[in-house]
Amino acid sequence: MKKAKQQTIAVRGGIHRSDQNEHCEPIHTTSSFTYENAQQAADVFAGEIPGNVYSRYTNPTVTTLEERITQMEGAESAVATASGMSAILSVAMATLSAGDHVVCSRSVFGTTTGLFKNYFTKLGVDVTFVHLVDMGQWQAAVQPNTKLIFVESPSNPLCEVADLEQLSQLAKANGALLVVDNTACTPALQLPLSLGADVVVYSGTKYLDGQGRTLGGLAVGSAELMEDVLGFVRTAGPSISPFNAWVILKGLETLSLRMKAHSENAQALAEWLEAQDAVEKVFYCGLESHPQKALVDKQQSGYGGVLSFRVKGDRDAAWRFIDATELMSLTANLGDAKTTIVHPATTTHGRLTDEEKATAGITENLIRISVGLEDVDDLIADLQLGINAL
Repeated sequence: MKKAKQQTIAVRGGIHRSDQNEHCEPIHTTSSFTYENAQQAADVFAGEIPGNVYSRYTNPTVTTLEERITQMEGAESAVATASGMSAILSVAMATLSAGDHVVCSRSVFGTTTGLFKNYFTKLGVDVTFVHLVDMGQWQAAVQPNTKLIFVESPSNPLCEVADLEQLSQLAKANGALLVVDNTACTPALQLPLSLGADVVVYSGTKYLDGQGRTLGGLAVGSAELMEDVLGFVRTAGPSISPFNAWVILKGLETLSLRMKAHSENAQALAEWLEAQDAVEKVFYCGLESHPQKALVDKQQSGYGGVLSFRVKGDRDAAWRFIDATELMSLTANLGDAKTTIVHPATTTHGRLTDEEKATAGITENLIRISVGLEDVDDLIADLQLGINAL
């Protein structure tokens, strides 16, 4: 069979059937594995023959997920973890040492900021935060000991976009690795490795699952890098369960179809919001008003389901808008079939200092929506309730 296209890989990639010839991928709910004899056990443990050792780091269901995302990304290898944050943690622990330096975008998930700022600095890793779209700041921040450049693109919640090819060139010129959080786009809409990234990380909890059912994370890259990441996961144990891996596998089957639908709904809502007098500004990759629209169209094949907007007023106005909606779920998760709405300044980015919020553009009148798969007319009607409350 010729090389399959991504949608076919999303449905069939990496399948390991047992001797029962099941059609749906099985869930291997076991902690350990047995061997026919002592020699086989020794050879598997030594890595001299293929086989499973312990589900903390080898499990057939998890392997299927890793192989499928590897094929979808056009990569060499992948490592699945318990959450998106544990994927970032595992990559950092595998690549950084005391005395190293990281350059990170300010426009990343609030917990990502906390991980680098509050915990890696304790281990002797220096971190510099820069404006995502200012290449001058990226270039100025790089030091001789810079080992990692970390960016989330598009960013959550302001949909800022990094020039991944330029960042890749900067990383390579300075002996650093470029790590891209591609959670918002998924491999269905963007392939950072093809743009020069060294590692791609995902919160599988979001669009890869797509229905808010489970937690999971993935790191994808070269076989050499992923061997080091797996070494940390094997030792420290931030492992994904076979069941959660299976749920994400099922999500991948419909990923490209869902991302198209998310994008279509989000485009309609963004355009509607942009026409409202009570809305100060809308942030969405698909709008012609997006300051980086040309770069978006160069790097991405779609615009995704996350948008945000500032209402005219303060926190009270934003809360009135949110509380007036009836259909959307007030929850911090994104990437769900159900549309969610949230106030970032007091939830997802609530642990940032006021200065950090200001530099990241997280204002008190900002609202984020992760647009789901409901009928778009019903979603617009729900937004109208918010507008009416202002």
